[in-house]
Amino acid sequence: MIQRIQTLYLILSAVISAGLIYVFYLWTNIEGEEVFAADINYVFAMFLVSAFLSVITIVRYNNRKSQFVLGRLNIILNFILLGVFVYQSLNISGETNVSEKGIGILLPIFSIVCLVLANKAIKKDEDLVKSVDRLR
Repeated sequence: MIQRIQTLYLILSAVISAGLIYVFYLWTNIEGEEVFAADINYVFAMFLVSAFLSVITIVRYNNRKSQFVLGRLNIILNFILLGVFVYQSLNISGETNVSEKGIGILLPIFSIVCLVLANKAIKKDEDLVKSVDRLR
């Protein structure tokens, strides 16, 4: 349902996870080459799974409880992805692999914000439906 605000948040999260990874680089290495998420297989897969979960969550608009669970699962996946970036940038000593960090490392944070807002709207819809059912 496009008219629901959580759908817009989920679409924005899917665009961030699947589209912006080609625009913003993660870091530049010693040679000055920009490293994108598509260059690292497991990071690329995690971004695509996050986008896929957002699309599946949009399609499941009839079942708000499963939407909420899928949203939380997607948030956890993005936290894991953020943890991978933090580990990779802090654990590598000196200038071995990561020279300059790019804005692409912040993409999971933007996606998490959109997913939290979507889950908040889903919860609000669920509470509204429960309150109407009590009146019947």
